[in-house]
Amino acid sequence: MDDTWQSLSRGRYLRSAGPWRAAGYLAGGALTGIPALLALVLLTGTGLLLVGLPLLALAGIPLGALERRRLRLIDPDPAPTPHRTPAEPGLAAWARLRYREQATWRELGYAVLHGFLLWWVDLAALGILLGVPLLLLTTPLQLALAGDGEVKVLKTWLITDYPATFLCAAAGALLLPVLLYPLGALAGARAALTRALLAPRERELRGRLAEVTRSRARLVAAFEAERRRIERDLHDGAQQRLVALTMTLGLARLDAPPGPLADQLATAHDEAGKVLAELRELIHGIHPQVLTDYGLPGALADIAERSALPVDAHIDPALPRLPESVEAAAYFGVCEALANAGKHSGAARAAVTARHTGAALLIGVRDDGRGGADPAAGSGLTGLADRIAVLDGTLTITSPPGGPTVLSLEIPCPVSP
Repeated sequence: MDDTWQSLSRGRYLRSAGPWRAAGYLAGGALTGIPALLALVLLTGTGLLLVGLPLLALAGIPLGALERRRLRLIDPDPAPTPHRTPAEPGLAAWARLRYREQATWRELGYAVLHGFLLWWVDLAALGILLGVPLLLLTTPLQLALAGDGEVKVLKTWLITDYPATFLCAAAGALLLPVLLYPLGALAGARAALTRALLAPRERELRGRLAEVTRSRARLVAAFEAERRRIERDLHDGAQQRLVALTMTLGLARLDAPPGPLADQLATAHDEAGKVLAELRELIHGIHPQVLTDYGLPGALADIAERSALPVDAHIDPALPRLPESVEAAAYFGVCEALANAGKHSGAARAAVTARHTGAALLIGVRDDGRGGADPAAGSGLTGLADRIAVLDGTLTITSPPGGPTVLSLEIPCPVSP
């Protein structure tokens, strides 16, 4: 279905349902405008100020929802709600969010404008552009129903015979299709005003983008919480059972007499020790305990000590505790950067810097290798960039041929002093 403007511009307006939709849209303005006017007067009336004013700010929300649905008569393009979904359940969380949203106040402004002005204009335009030709068309019927044998057309001309009424009806028949065009144009302009106030496309996109950003942050937080849970389950469950198994096999190995059984117990004991070591590495890779216990400074120092490549660590000792998702992203980013430097760059030494500016965490990893690092070559940097981007952070890599390679992470995370 085309909207009213498209029907008008393509010359098929009179052959479509556009005129009836336009008339229905303007007539429906009274059905919503009168209740809106009564509600505004009631909420601002004497004796309701304490209760009415807080409710008045929210009075435009139901009207806005209804008006967005009414837009379908004129414009088939969806007009979704500009309101965000509260992060918490409950009426209080919903009300707090609504009072802070610009959409709530735009809807209130529309309710005032619609209740005191717009629906009057709708009815006046409908009465002039549609009512006048219809009254002319029905002039013969009006004369037939008149008891005194005369009719006053449009409260202006007095007609007493049928030939004159037929001339009025012919004038109405000619005037009706002409006036349907300004009727459709007015309805289209009216719908455009409603959309601009109640469903602005640019603001809607910005709001939805912000909501996507917040949802991504919530997903990252949930992902980190799940990693922590898996790490705890492995640490407190499977690892403890493997430790007990290793000790039991060790004691059995000591008690067994020399022979094939002792050799098999020794093999089993060694394999259990290897599995335990691998499980510990796995747990450390899921979520390192040092990050939980000592924060990012201790975790980065631990990375530097365990790296196969000599690393100079320059970490601000006053680095505050940051959100778990930020610390985890920075930790694994440094791990990936040092692993790449050790495997691919041929570097002899690397350096790690970390500081917090009060608004963002800045991490730098530099190596003296051959350079030429390409994130698209499957080095893990693409996944790291995606992980940083989820937190609205940026990853920058400078790696000219011949080196050095510098990887910089910046993650916004304001922290109060």
